[in-house]
Amino acid sequence: MNPYASWLSSGDNAWQLTAATLVGLMSIPALAVLYGGLVQRKWAVNTMLMVFCTFCLTLVVWVLWAFKMGFGEPWIGGSLHLLGKPQPVVGASGEQAQASIPLLTGLMPKLRFPEGSLVYFQFVFAAITPILFIGSVIGRISFKVWLVFVPLWITFAYAVNAFLLWGGGFWAGKGALDFSGGYVIHLAAGVSGFVAAAVDGRGSSATVNTACPTTC
Repeated sequence: MNPYASWLSSGDNAWQLTAATLVGLMSIPALAVLYGGLVQRKWAVNTMLMVFCTFCLTLVVWVLWAFKMGFGEPWIGGSLHLLGKPQPVVGASGEQAQASIPLLTGLMPKLRFPEGSLVYFQFVFAAITPILFIGSVIGRISFKVWLVFVPLWITFAYAVNAFLLWGGGFWAGKGALDFSGGYVIHLAAGVSGFVAAAVDGRGSSATVNTACPTTC
């Protein structure tokens, strides 16, 4: 008797996990080391800690509500499909069932790996997006403010963008395609970083303690 579900493909699942891990390594340690090398030596560890905490906070938000907001059942927008319904994806029932994106069911081949693999794969992309634009506020934002900002940004910016395109939402319904995150990740990170730097309005030489949790 086969102990595995008939829909499960070990090859598909292995590649999904491998690809997700490679993306995760771009955040930790790659971008953490990069940003740590861009700042003054006294800020290096704290800057790398900002990257690590961004990764961790995104994971918590992602499994508790944000994944379903980006890839779940429609919640806001009616037939326009603007946002998914926030729900957790924890426990065996939420992680071991066959992966699916409700609005894309029947429009794409069925996914042959568990929901947990899809959650992990999409999580690393969600995590790297705010990390990409940390560079625009290094030296100009406190550690405490960043810890509040990340969950809010993932919830109200990234999850919305993900649903509109990858989740089968409004833009996907209009025929928009995003195969490599050019809109959901790179454009969102670039615009957010530009706006953050513009709102702050200070040059990179501003005497702001980047991320020190004890003195900020």
